[in-house]
Amino acid sequence: MTSWVDRTAAEIAAAVREKRATPREVVAEHLARIERLDGRVGAFRVVRAQAALAEADEVGARADLAELPLAGVPVAVKDNLAVRGESKLIGSAATPDAPAADDHVTVARLRAAGAVVVGLTNVPELCVFGTTEGVHGTARNPWDTSRTAGGSSGGSAAAVAAGMTPIALGNDGMGSLRIPAANCGVLTIKPGTGVVPAGVSDGDWFGMSENGPLATTAEDVRLMLSVLSGTEVVRPDSAGTYRIAVSLRSPIAGVAVSKPYATAAREAAGLLIRAGHQVRRADPPYPMSLGVTSLTHWTAGTAVDAQDLDPRRLTRRTRVHAAVGRRFVERARAGESRGQLRRRLEPFFAEYDVLLTPALARRSPRSEPWHERGWLRNVLANTNYSPMTPPWNLTGWPAMAVPFGTLPSGAPTAVQLVGRPGSEADLLALAERIETLRPWRRTAPLD
Repeated sequence: MTSWVDRTAAEIAAAVREKRATPREVVAEHLARIERLDGRVGAFRVVRAQAALAEADEVGARADLAELPLAGVPVAVKDNLAVRGESKLIGSAATPDAPAADDHVTVARLRAAGAVVVGLTNVPELCVFGTTEGVHGTARNPWDTSRTAGGSSGGSAAAVAAGMTPIALGNDGMGSLRIPAANCGVLTIKPGTGVVPAGVSDGDWFGMSENGPLATTAEDVRLMLSVLSGTEVVRPDSAGTYRIAVSLRSPIAGVAVSKPYATAAREAAGLLIRAGHQVRRADPPYPMSLGVTSLTHWTAGTAVDAQDLDPRRLTRRTRVHAAVGRRFVERARAGESRGQLRRRLEPFFAEYDVLLTPALARRSPRSEPWHERGWLRNVLANTNYSPMTPPWNLTGWPAMAVPFGTLPSGAPTAVQLVGRPGSEADLLALAERIETLRPWRRTAPLD
């Protein structure tokens, strides 16, 4: 019998459309894998076993089955996006435990395309931090379960890396797609502003939060992004070459990039040179104030999200984060510092098509109860390992994480690709080229 676990979304959808597989058998296989492995990984808060099988049968009976781009494909959804009939707890004991009346627009688009929601994935409280643990569960890196999966889309990245779903839905306000993707060895793209409907929280962290896909191949990222955006993301001319800047410098002053991640970026640059692209070392003109700008927006976004919740039911680190941020809400809402950053970086991206950087500065923290630790310890742990991502939320420009290389433990390292507005298809083309030249095992060896 053909197994559909560890197959791509594109492969599964083609098989279902051609009646070589049924949505029920595909979903059942993935549910069995979740049952077998998730006790070790902790990707899911809720597994919708019976509901998912019923939805799979509904997909199989659809008259338009042969046209569905995600026919019968299991998908995991981050637990800060509404799924009809399920509660949206956002990793907290303070949020209302009431079923959603309707799907978030991104979930609705996935379902309309034939995908089946098998569960909701674990997140840190209010999706604030770059590690995923809390009162509802802990998401671990399937490649090294002693380490966190990252955050805040940690459960979604872990689900894909463990082969429990071929694709997952997450979002990214300061790196929350790219950080766990880099940890877990999967691909993701944070789209630029307005490409995919947001509506992640109250004000989307002042427009910095974007919904996006997690998958094991660039093809699946492109496929899912096309569904989420409502517009086909077409491959650009394969003969094209890009002007690529390579930077190993941390955007946040005082944070150093460790050797494995710097090596990954250097080797990826060499690969792209051999592929015919114009590559040179060049650092974007990051302002010295970028760390302060990142912190003020990060905390202010949390302050807005927490304003209607009972602070006594929030963890201490979240309460302090929100309290720090309250004084910065109006400044963040005005957007002046974000506009200044865009204007400062625009000339660099007029000279270069793509920026290549390490995706992280160092491996992820150990999988510990970080939600019980103090605020400053959490902030320092997050900043020291994931300083590369925030600038591109502040600017609103697209950015990807692509697996490349390994740590001594065998867990993956990764690189980040950043482009100017509207360059999502170009970033995906480069990711696909890297993937072809340096193949990566798609899922962690958990069995």
